[in-house]
Amino acid sequence: MSAHARFVLAGVMGWPIAHSRSPRIHNHWFARYGVEGSYVPLAVEPGRLETALRALPALGFSGCNLTIPHKEAALACLDEIDPAARRIGAVNCVVVDKAGALIGRNYDGYGFIASLHEAAPAWRADDGACVVIGAGGGARAIVSGLIEAGATDIRLFNRTRARADRLATDFGAPVAAFDWEARHEGLAGAGLLANTTSQGMVGQDPLDLSLAALPASAVVADIVYAPLETPLLAAARRMGATPVDGLGMLLHQARPAFRDWTGIMPEVTPELRALIVATL
Repeated sequence: MSAHARFVLAGVMGWPIAHSRSPRIHNHWFARYGVEGSYVPLAVEPGRLETALRALPALGFSGCNLTIPHKEAALACLDEIDPAARRIGAVNCVVVDKAGALIGRNYDGYGFIASLHEAAPAWRADDGACVVIGAGGGARAIVSGLIEAGATDIRLFNRTRARADRLATDFGAPVAAFDWEARHEGLAGAGLLANTTSQGMVGQDPLDLSLAALPASAVVADIVYAPLETPLLAAARRMGATPVDGLGMLLHQARPAFRDWTGIMPEVTPELRALIVATL
């Protein structure tokens, strides 16, 4: 049965969830591609996640996205976890298959790499070192995406060295962890700098990082999208590097999820980006 012959129901589970831009993104695509469907916010308390997920088939859902605080907890609630989500240790997309089984996937790494290619088409993962700041869930997704894209030198810096060491051990080569104090010099020869922390977000202090050693040819990405231009991205722009804001990652990670539920791989257009920017 094609996506056009049925009503497609999907949503996003989180706690809280009212702030999510995902309904605007997916409902825009439903309208653009003429698919009968709806994408709804689902406020699910942490202790009720498995109950909510198990209700999806009975309610006729094709699947859902997961956001804070459910991405890691979902691993224990699903019938199948794809390899990328297993490596990352988190799920951001759930697909209900024809038999009603729940399949967990993670498209955050895909979204990050796609946002880089959109903003900097000439960027290559193996063209210089990839420096990643942070070692949380966002870092794990980005490291996974970089490895899949062909990165050969990933330098990881986190305030807590032990957490960076764990991530490096989990993924193995080409990831190496370094002391936080070495982060400034660690930018030498980098083709990419990615901030996966919340530093620079509205209400947070700017990321404490000098870009003096960073080549001007580098791409500088921030997963933060409020504000769109963080202090880090502003500094990158001033030195001539290519800045990539976090909104692209949000938009592009939604594409394969929409495809999984409808059979249509949607596009990220200037119209969609403007629609979401207006909500920031």
